[in-house]
Amino acid sequence: MSAPEIFSPLARRLRRDRAAPGFSDYRFVYDFMREGIEERLDAVKRDFTDILDLGCWDGSFAPPPGANITRVDPGSRFAEAAGGIQAEEDRLPFAEASFDLVVAIGTLDTVNDLPGALTLIRRALRPDGLFLGAFFGAGSLATLRRALMTAESERPAARIHPQIDVRSAGDLLARAGFALPVADTESLNVRYGDIFGLIRDLRGMAATNVMKERSPLSRTTLGRAAQAFADLADPDGRTRERFEVITVTGWAPDPSQPKPARRGSASASLAEALKARD
Repeated sequence: MSAPEIFSPLARRLRRDRAAPGFSDYRFVYDFMREGIEERLDAVKRDFTDILDLGCWDGSFAPPPGANITRVDPGSRFAEAAGGIQAEEDRLPFAEASFDLVVAIGTLDTVNDLPGALTLIRRALRPDGLFLGAFFGAGSLATLRRALMTAESERPAARIHPQIDVRSAGDLLARAGFALPVADTESLNVRYGDIFGLIRDLRGMAATNVMKERSPLSRTTLGRAAQAFADLADPDGRTRERFEVITVTGWAPDPSQPKPARRGSASASLAEALKARD
């Protein structure tokens, strides 16, 4: 049974290609995700020799000294600029056990077959290899969603991507066969003078609507949304928007690993799971 096509791969590639030339001016959410990944990676006291940077953007994720890195992006311009290849996460062209670390920053939330992509990532890892990923999660762009719903109250259209919550993210890792799966979430709040500043940032970070079924936003509707967005402003006239970032970690199974806790016990933190592999 094939995965439903919620997102348009073509629109996704085109949005990323459009964002690539000016991405350095709009990379703050990517940097927030990347820094979180790097902090978690620093907690793992082991060497990685072959790394996959999946969703490489401009190639700013730096591998540990001496490691080989393969960069992949769903957008051709990002892939070319980073010296990598263009490929979709649910159609990876790598043999099993090719890497001992896979990092995926800021792209997995718009993959049609996310369970399939996670399974391919796990298969591409060697036994006891590490996967670290970060992406937009449930609760992101709540203010924009509310403003658009107000503007289209009679016939609201789907304009904000479906979002994964932190519990579902952990479950997806387990279903894909990862050992010691952990997911956590952290908020990044940004304040805007108007809705157009937010839209400009979303375009610049390739985060506008790439759903397969999408309809244009009329000027009248956009004007109503702008007013609704302004009505939600703080006393100083700036409106708060939230980017909810889910970070996940999982290990390719290996007999040397500690046994997982009983399902539903919720006793392991992300830090503990990482330290377990020191």
